[in-house]
Amino acid sequence: MATITFDTLKFAKRMEKSGMPREQATALAEAQKDSLAEVLDSTLASKDDIHLLRIDVVGIKSEMTTIKWMMGVLVALAVANFAAQFF
Repeated sequence: MATITFDTLKFAKRMEKSGMPREQATALAEAQKDSLAEVLDSTLASKDDIHLLRIDVVGIKSEMTTIKWMMGVLVALAVANFAAQFF
């Protein structure tokens, strides 16, 4: 669970100053804190998520290297074929 710094007391006092009853302001502050914590838990990446992403990137890099070599060989064959036909 992600930690969040949210000053519920300050939030509740601000709501009280605007005319909201103390119980309602406290309940609203707690609900706001829970809501923010839930959003952070569902949107932030964990260390495991980042590790899996790094593994995927390494795999993609190796595939791209293979594709570069294959394209180089194909271009070389095409140039050799062209040269054999006209020279």
